Amino acid sequence: MVRRSVRVRGVVWLRRPLRVASGALASVVTLTVASSALASGPDGQQLATRGGKVVSLQAGGSAPFVIAHRGASRYAPENTLAAVDAAYRRGLVWVENDVQRTKDGRLIVLHDTTLNRTTNVAKVFPGRAPWRVGDFTAAEIARLDAGSWFGKRFAGEHVPTLADYLRRLDRHRQGLLLELKAPEQYPGIERQTLRELRSLGWLDAAHLTNRLVIQSFCVRCVKRVHKLMPEVRTGILGRPSLSKLRRYARFADQINPRMSEVGSRWARVVHGLHGPHGRRLEIYAWDVGAQASVRAVRGRGVEGVID
Repeated sequence: MVRRSVRVRGVVWLRRPLRVASGALASVVTLTVASSALASGPDGQQLATRGGKVVSLQAGGSAPFVIAHRGASRYAPENTLAAVDAAYRRGLVWVENDVQRTKDGRLIVLHDTTLNRTTNVAKVFPGRAPWRVGDFTAAEIARLDAGSWFGKRFAGEHVPTLADYLRRLDRHRQGLLLELKAPEQYPGIERQTLRELRSLGWLDAAHLTNRLVIQSFCVRCVKRVHKLMPEVRTGILGRPSLSKLRRYARFADQINPRMSEVGSRWARVVHGLHGPHGRRLEIYAWDVGAQASVRAVRGRGVEGVID
């Protein structure tokens, strides 16, 4: 069995293929320092060691789980299929990305609500500023170069459709944390996204249990997803007040805030609640910060990081 690793902010995240459990984002991810070695643990699990001393357990352990933010966006242009591939090559078994809708009703994967930062839209369509996603058809967006801004070797990468994105994830057997981006701009995108997920086989038992979470800053939209398809795990982006958490736990499985907003008391309250699928609420933090240490991340009480 091949074990992969990827260096992130001065540490190495070691991974091996998942043997997932029902419910949470189960993983076999271990966070260790670069000089760590591996030794056999009690029940066949792998222990990360340094100088003969156990650092952490590699299955269901205490180290945070890593979800590749917009794909492996340090190594390939964000949002693209190349970023999905880069995440796979580095052993990242989950990716995060955003879904939006084009002028003619197609779902695409892109973070920004405008196209100019990560494509050459200003060159191809110079007279159509501010280049909002919803002002362009899928065919027009398909003409854009979404890779050259990151590096010459990525010239010709395209903004992927959601369908193409899901197919690539299926090829790699990766999981998806999917954000409904600016849903107020795309009425009905919750239902449309679920319909497309269903058409690509992503609402079967295997995907629902182990490979899909839908999240949004829009609490109303998360609630709508849960109402439309209660089996789908959902997450609320941001840091709701303590007074709102119990109500949100009726339709959300995760609360996913900025790392700097996670306090120990707040995290304890989150973890004291159970979501609609019977498991305690999870916290997946983003905007971790370039200098975040393993101890600092673990000390915040989060299950994982979107990084």
